Amino acid sequence: MSTQQKLKFSSDNGLRRLADLEPYYETDLGMAVLGDSLETLRCLPDNSVSLVLTSPPYALHFKKEYGNKDKHEYVDWIIPFAREIRRVLAADGSFVLNIGGSYNKGTPTRSIYHFKLLIALVENVGFHLAQECFWYNPAKMPMPAEWVTVRRVRVKDSVEYVWWLSKTPHPKADNRKVLRAYSKDMMRLNQRKLRETVRPGGYVIKESFADMDTGGSIPPNVVDDDTPVDMLKFGNNAANDRYTLKCKEAGLKIHPARFPAALPDFFIRLLTDPDDIVVDPFAGSNTLGMVAEKLGRRWVAMEMEEEYLRASRFRFEDLE
Repeated sequence: MSTQQKLKFSSDNGLRRLADLEPYYETDLGMAVLGDSLETLRCLPDNSVSLVLTSPPYALHFKKEYGNKDKHEYVDWIIPFAREIRRVLAADGSFVLNIGGSYNKGTPTRSIYHFKLLIALVENVGFHLAQECFWYNPAKMPMPAEWVTVRRVRVKDSVEYVWWLSKTPHPKADNRKVLRAYSKDMMRLNQRKLRETVRPGGYVIKESFADMDTGGSIPPNVVDDDTPVDMLKFGNNAANDRYTLKCKEAGLKIHPARFPAALPDFFIRLLTDPDDIVVDPFAGSNTLGMVAEKLGRRWVAMEMEEEYLRASRFRFEDLE
């Protein structure tokens, strides 16, 4: 693909394209592109994207049907994508990467491939680690079964990393956009009031600590979709949502590794403004595109498997 064959962005109608780069489908605010996402990323203009949020195939010691990579080659495989992502990000843009861990083959010890990747993204590609976040997924299966349910020497692994990386130490972000309802404990403190004190660790608790305004509570770095606990907590085992039911009805393969809408919803609201552009290079069932459309952000979704992209259209039927 030549350097002239690029996606163009315009302020009047969202995404404008050249005829030689056909989207698989379009909506009012975005487009889904079928093909090699590295090639499609190379078509995006420099400094044009506010947020890249994605969950690439994980590096596991057994193969999944959606194309996970071997952990020994994973860092080398993903770095070219990361370089293009950094190029297309605006100066104040963010790259949010969801990545899961894995066990080493044949032993109840954990791989450190994802930590090696994080180091490479910072030291070799030039990203800044704005914050490490965590996704608590209570629907995760107790795997590997040999260590968790058979030999009973490990506990269930229910947390995945969500690394918030940025092009600058000061990316665009506003936690007032993701405030939560105050907890019952905070409500009691507000009613009871506090006296100034010093904790054993030296932290000074001022009287104003228990004061509440109408905004809400600042969320923690572990995401939760429905309760004000210190977790980014949401399952991804929906069996009766519209996407799943429509896939079954049409006889299309359901993507086996979908992330829940609450994950992109949280970071899109935290890190972007309406009309900003968000991108998912490994779109799968295109949860990000659906959420971006609802939140008034422009979006580009990239996916190599046509059946997954075809099924992802169902996510937009309720938006029409």
